[in-house]
Amino acid sequence: MMKNTVEDVSWTEGFYNENIDLKQALETRATTNIPMKNFNLTNANLSRVNLVNKGSSEGYSLVNSDLYKANLEGAHCFKLNLSGSSLMKANFENANLHFADLRGCNLLGARFKNAKLENVIWDDEVIQEQQAKVATTDEEEIDLYQQSEEIYRNLRKICEEDGLFETAGNFFQSEMKMRRKQMPKKSFKRIISKIVEFSCGYGELPFRIILLSLIIIAFFAVTFFLSGLVSNGEVFSAFTSNSTYELTYNFLNALYFSVVTFTTLGYGDILPLGISKFFAAIEALLGGFVLALFVVTFVKKMTR
Repeated sequence: MMKNTVEDVSWTEGFYNENIDLKQALETRATTNIPMKNFNLTNANLSRVNLVNKGSSEGYSLVNSDLYKANLEGAHCFKLNLSGSSLMKANFENANLHFADLRGCNLLGARFKNAKLENVIWDDEVIQEQQAKVATTDEEEIDLYQQSEEIYRNLRKICEEDGLFETAGNFFQSEMKMRRKQMPKKSFKRIISKIVEFSCGYGELPFRIILLSLIIIAFFAVTFFLSGLVSNGEVFSAFTSNSTYELTYNFLNALYFSVVTFTTLGYGDILPLGISKFFAAIEALLGGFVLALFVVTFVKKMTR
């Protein structure tokens, strides 16, 4: 352990002997199975380096290291733990990153074209997004959110090209969220963006629309139950109920009317009474919009 710690000084300080094969040296160091920490590999040419821990269920560790502009094109990094490392502008084109751990990495400008990214362990939030939440100035905050948006957009495009549509959808949601964070607070666009996120996850969560529909239907059912409905001269309302049976019967009629109004069926067997007409018009408009949104979102997901 001590021997490797002493030898690692050349790796952490970035002092490389120009006569050595850097790629071969790193592969040899990895086989010791001692975690590689704080390695300085900026601008290193590690094209097609093999960092796969064959015969083991765990991969090698290259953590908290600096791989700024490092060339890892075609590298074999299966299950490689790169957590906490700076991969800024690193080249991972055509690399194998199956099951790699990229949590806590700086991914700004990293290139993953044609890389194998199945089952990569990603952060819920990139480090720029985390930093933006504690930024001390508005300018710094916006700049960090812009960087975050760029990272998410790059990852989303790469995942789409690789056919990883579920992962791409998650990155798209984060991308749109970062774009919203750059808008002026309380602005109309920011409010609309938040509503779209809440209602359908920016088109990635169609079943969230079903939940929203149920909430709208239930809300207006209670509203109609309180404001009153009429059918053949009979009024259905919470205030015309004289028993538990009538209370339940009137509420079920209000729920039925809310459903047919939301779906814009409008059978005409039950009619709104008084101010209920106003609420019925609002629910019909909401229903038409939400149902159309569901169709668009559902088709988008199914046609991928």
